[in-house]
Amino acid sequence: MIRILKHIFRTGIVTEPLPPITDPEIGKIGVQLEEAIRSRFQRSLAIRQVDAGSCNGCELEIHAINNAFYNCERFGIHFTASPRFADLLLVTGPVSHNMEIALKRTYAATPPPKIVVAVGDCGCNGGVFGESYASLGGVGKVIPVDAVIPGCPPTPTTLLQGILKAIDGKF
Repeated sequence: MIRILKHIFRTGIVTEPLPPITDPEIGKIGVQLEEAIRSRFQRSLAIRQVDAGSCNGCELEIHAINNAFYNCERFGIHFTASPRFADLLLVTGPVSHNMEIALKRTYAATPPPKIVVAVGDCGCNGGVFGESYASLGGVGKVIPVDAVIPGCPPTPTTLLQGILKAIDGKF
């Protein structure tokens, strides 16, 4: 054990430093997001992401805003597993018939004031799936929507901008 510790101290830190952020737009959006979150939510914004029947393209981009490059937690955005602790619902995909009741229950479980954001073309208006035997269409047909983030799928930068607009009420 002591031999291993000596080797660790002798070697030192061998990890590479993180590269600086190459996209200046992320830094600009981040500062605005941080100010808006501090003024409206005191410290942090809790988001509950709901997949209402999407193809998972939007989920991949939502997960990307939480990776080391975009790191949404530095701006005060946190994802929560329970709608009871959420300030914002981020809903993706056209609402399938099987998810209608679950989405309504999630909306009801979210404490007021709640913000609902429909993500992607499918969340906005049903996208390529539209209204069919399996799909009810956009999120707005099931629960009230405060803001939409169009795109198929929207980029992480667009997602951060959409969340900022939803918080500021500029939708």
